[in-house]
Amino acid sequence: MALLPVRLYPDPVLRARAAPVERFDDELRRLVRDMIETLHAAPGVGLAAPQVGVGQRVAIVDLSVGERPEELHILVNPVLVSSAGSLVEEEGCLSIPGISEKVERPAAVSVVASDLEGNAFELRGADLLARALCHEIDHLDGILFPDRLRGLRRERVRRALRRLAREAEQGAVIA
Repeated sequence: MALLPVRLYPDPVLRARAAPVERFDDELRRLVRDMIETLHAAPGVGLAAPQVGVGQRVAIVDLSVGERPEELHILVNPVLVSSAGSLVEEEGCLSIPGISEKVERPAAVSVVASDLEGNAFELRGADLLARALCHEIDHLDGILFPDRLRGLRRERVRRALRRLAREAEQGAVIA
């Protein structure tokens, strides 16, 4: 297993729509193992393959951050099939360090995905699990949590993102 570098905003891979997984093989299993290790080391509750530079529709969610193996969810080609209700809670992202904001998300969701063998399953989640599932599926579609903001919150985060982009550009010029 290996820790993978987490891509940071404004890396273009974070804005690209990930391709569906077509091969359920050892390479996919290795990617997921490395993503799990990376997520737990961060630590975070969710990670999508584009966040580690892989343009495939793979995401993991672990609300226990490695404490309870039964709470680790591996999702290959996930699709949000239903949602209900609404909650506004604080949200952040490993790819946008130092920025968090209150984001409106569904209170409950149902997701259909495949496991590492290609077998389809349905996962229902509420509250934090619903939020994490939506956040990671958004990553697979090239959507970042600030895109879900409105009004003054959106403007405040946009200014912070522009600052991050300038800092990244200056770092690239210096390097």
